[in-house]
Amino acid sequence: MVKSQRPPSGRTNLASCIVATIFLIFLVIIVLIVYFTVFKPKDPKIYVNSIQLPSFSVGNNSVSFTFSQYVTVKNPNRAAFSHYDSTIQLLYSGSQVGFMFIPAGKIESGQTQYMAATFAVQSFPLAQPNQAAAANTIPIPGATTTVAATMTEPVGVTAGFGGGNNVNRVGPTMEIDSRMELAGRIRVLNVFAHHVDAKSECRVTVAVNDGSVLGFHC
Repeated sequence: MVKSQRPPSGRTNLASCIVATIFLIFLVIIVLIVYFTVFKPKDPKIYVNSIQLPSFSVGNNSVSFTFSQYVTVKNPNRAAFSHYDSTIQLLYSGSQVGFMFIPAGKIESGQTQYMAATFAVQSFPLAQPNQAAAANTIPIPGATTTVAATMTEPVGVTAGFGGGNNVNRVGPTMEIDSRMELAGRIRVLNVFAHHVDAKSECRVTVAVNDGSVLGFHC
């Protein structure tokens, strides 16, 4: 005579559910750890290599010039960085004097890309010392004070500025601010899209007599 099997007890079902739940929690924790240590999105970095004014003209207390900026952009992510809404802006004494859209592009995972932006800046008046003192100040990220972009008396290059061979040059100078932004997104594991952007802001000191770039600080 064959005995009939008893149905699984409630305790067996409960134990199976607990084991499955623990396994799922453990799996989720592992996925989160991998995501935040390996695939967590990071903002690309912009390093300004050089700033030049290939052409420069001054007259009637106004200036016009061609502005060139050369940068290196590093993508530290494990996914390609696609940038599409990017600009470079030039300001003098708190007002915009130049602007350029940067063409869309892509920087592959872990790669570095060299970029150059050149555009013409139309003539604008130089600020007089008394006017510059009353001009709107421009905040510099990380600084404890704000500084107005002005036309100043003879100065040389200060510590921390680029400029190299122009360190001994003196004469009337002006300061302009260059703001560059690369905005875009990365796709983590080709599934999750994240918005990231890279920014740089540099203060550039220019000799008014010949347009030489005395130095820049970013």
